[in-house]
Amino acid sequence: MGEAFIRVRGLEQKFGSQHVLRGVDLEVMRGETLVLLGGSGGGKSVLLKHLPGLLRPWKGSVEIDGEEISHLGERELAPIRRKVGIMFQNGALFDSMSVEENVAFSLREAGVKNDKEIAQRVGEALDIVRLPGQQKKMPSDLSGGMRKRVALARAVVGRPACVLYDEPHAGLDPITADSIDHLIKDLQRDLGMTNVVITHEMRSVFHIADRVIFLQEGRIHWTGTPEELRVTRDPVLRPFVDGDSGEAWN
Repeated sequence: MGEAFIRVRGLEQKFGSQHVLRGVDLEVMRGETLVLLGGSGGGKSVLLKHLPGLLRPWKGSVEIDGEEISHLGERELAPIRRKVGIMFQNGALFDSMSVEENVAFSLREAGVKNDKEIAQRVGEALDIVRLPGQQKKMPSDLSGGMRKRVALARAVVGRPACVLYDEPHAGLDPITADSIDHLIKDLQRDLGMTNVVITHEMRSVFHIADRVIFLQEGRIHWTGTPEELRVTRDPVLRPFVDGDSGEAWN
């Protein structure tokens, strides 16, 4: 983890009169799991969408694996996006496609045409997320946790160097959320993958994070290790970590 895979400098984003990101400077080190925390509307998802070039900065720059991507066109972004997979909050599976077709979608979009190679890589991705033999099922046949795993298989099937996760624990029970945490750490340990994770689950933060960043009102308010987060006395962070709104119960 000695070099940065992602560098963000002076990133600002506006939507109309709403100033969402207000000068974010960030480095994600190769092979680390970085967790992004912050309240709703703090800019976490907007920041995440800049990393594979889904959004263009209003100001500032984004660099992926040494290449500045902020002004690249869609065709030029294609090889960058093969390095960076993304797992969306709701899974974003195509309901009309089987598990196999959903996982293979990014491969076909990338121009892989050999059906045997596609089937092999889909099988390998489903093995990684512990869903072997589920290729023919439809999304409607899957539990919430299984849908998340299929979404993760789709994110890793192209063998990216980095995976971005937008609320991977949303809507999951604690046991299923824990299984997602194990998968994230397995990808890091076994494949050397860089992970950037948005979550509100503090239990997961302490399980998976190498480093934590807290966004507030479009700026980085705090950065540190999970151990430093656990003992922080920061007046903004402490209630967030404890889940304490400050309101007394009657």
